[in-house]
Amino acid sequence: MTDPVWLPSAKRVQEANISRFIRLIQKERDPAVSDYQSLYRFSIDSPRAFWRAVWEFCGVLGTAGERTAINLDRMPGASWFPDASLNFAENLLRYRDDRDALVFVSETGISSQLSYKDLYRQVAGVAASLRQCGVEPGDRVAAYMPNLPETVIAMLATTSIGAIWSSCSPDFGVSGVIDRLGQIEPKVLFCAAAYTYNGKQHDCLDKVREIQARIDSIARIIVTPYVEPNPDLDGLKNAELMASFRDETATEIDFTRLPFDHPVYILYSSGTTGVPKCITHGAGGTLLQLLKELVLHTDIKRDDRLCYYTTCGWMMWNWMVNGLATGATLVLYEGSPFYPGPEAMFDLIDRQAISVFGTGAKTISAWQKSGVKPRATHNLHSLKTILSTGSPLSPESFDYVYSEIKPDLCLSSIAGGTDIVSCFVLGCPLLPVYRGEIQCLGLGMAVQICRDDSSYADINETGELVCVQPFPSMPVFFWGDEDGSKYRAAYFEQYAGIWAHGDFARITEHGGMVIFGRSDATLNPGGVRIGTAEIYRQVESLDEVTESICIGQDWDDDVRVVLFVRLRDGLQLDENLQARIRNVVRENATPRHVPAKIIQVSDIPRTISGKIVELAVRNIVHGRNVKNVDALANPEALEFYRELPELQS
Repeated sequence: MTDPVWLPSAKRVQEANISRFIRLIQKERDPAVSDYQSLYRFSIDSPRAFWRAVWEFCGVLGTAGERTAINLDRMPGASWFPDASLNFAENLLRYRDDRDALVFVSETGISSQLSYKDLYRQVAGVAASLRQCGVEPGDRVAAYMPNLPETVIAMLATTSIGAIWSSCSPDFGVSGVIDRLGQIEPKVLFCAAAYTYNGKQHDCLDKVREIQARIDSIARIIVTPYVEPNPDLDGLKNAELMASFRDETATEIDFTRLPFDHPVYILYSSGTTGVPKCITHGAGGTLLQLLKELVLHTDIKRDDRLCYYTTCGWMMWNWMVNGLATGATLVLYEGSPFYPGPEAMFDLIDRQAISVFGTGAKTISAWQKSGVKPRATHNLHSLKTILSTGSPLSPESFDYVYSEIKPDLCLSSIAGGTDIVSCFVLGCPLLPVYRGEIQCLGLGMAVQICRDDSSYADINETGELVCVQPFPSMPVFFWGDEDGSKYRAAYFEQYAGIWAHGDFARITEHGGMVIFGRSDATLNPGGVRIGTAEIYRQVESLDEVTESICIGQDWDDDVRVVLFVRLRDGLQLDENLQARIRNVVRENATPRHVPAKIIQVSDIPRTISGKIVELAVRNIVHGRNVKNVDALANPEALEFYRELPELQS
């Protein structure tokens, strides 16, 4: 058994929210609960008691009702808090004092701050105007917005009415927006006139004009100028600026309380294999699950300053914004995390005294590749937790964080997804951090690893990540999926009656987890299943390799491993470097992981949220079409992979 790379101090354990929660459960519900492991077992064995306790401990505003759950033997089919009544925005706006609610910083130097009191007033004004537009519970309101305070205000105003919020980030192309918002028919669209990324300004309004022309349901467009102070609204029907739209006379919000499962968000699948699925999440399940994760697993308190580097098209925006319900300060950053230099996020952490910072695993890898050593150049006194998600965090990235960023912080790799708007596995302030491992299974999430024959795997055995019991943040439905067949096919066809998440993983002897990548991209040479993350970890440890993507190519009645690498500027893939790549994979993984082909590429296709698209590359290599290339940030990169001569022999 390996030694941990971090242990929480006695003070941190004693003061953690989850320690108070354990003492409460021990006193009021189960005297056997004394640590995380026993609390987790309680949450699985007594799900009704556990989720009722989360509601009470986190102070959810609303009426819980007598029943906590019904039909827990059905998945899908269970129902949580069937008698409850609540409003999502009311819970996020429970604080109305002078403390900072939102602090905004852009890469261009634009900044602002908004207290909880002022946030409430601004939401009141937008909510009143939305009601005047005829927005009612169940209507859809959408955004094509950067990560601005106005985006948060519009979301809260929408959900205060009981309308449903959905957003796309402004780097989506027109077709990508149409594929998503066109399915849900929003009544109102919030947008920005322009935004900046990596020092360049990008106009949005020409795209918005085309979006409005192609989505008939959009009756009003509300424009935030942001970096374009005098935007031209010509050609937009029923459009006005946010400042004039907001009703300044409205000072109170009439929160509409609705059932627990009333929809609050519509999120979207990546859309790289077909039209994006419109994953509809309920207000109560989203609120309760994210409160559990923020308060218990991430230990967010009122004095914390939380920043997650995200766009409004990634579920981590929804995750972060839920932090308002804790009374913490959210630091919203808009722009490139590497502008004007790779140390930009550490400058932000120091200037804003951020205590919990989150980003994608690829960002941490890029810091390491760029040679950033913030421990030597920055104070980072406030920073107590780093969160990482989006793809598996390699053991080498753990080494980098603790050696070059800060030795005394909780590095919490977390994993779940858009499908559940939350996590299956994540961090815990009470537990040690082990190199390369996610700390723990999430409370109330009955996670197992499944073999192909549907039996449960042993500790350290690799297989499919599944969840064998219902949980509150399961989607309430897919929009437009009238008979529920698409929903069932997405999660419940592989293993009858349990949720198959599509990750290839193993549970460790520490009770944590290692994830090896998406199982639909799992390699299968010689019939042996291999996760792509195991290869990336080794290949990207080489200084010459900036990034890589790996697929399985059907070949001679088997599957061979093909690795594509993007190298540092000016470097060429020669025989010596190929030999080094194969050697590092062979020595640190297994001979089966060694790629049969290694090919240099100039770019690697990725989704707009930054995830590499192995399945799309595999389809191109096999001569299949890739649907909805507008879901990609760089669809032109796919063309390089088509009919490569190196793959014909």
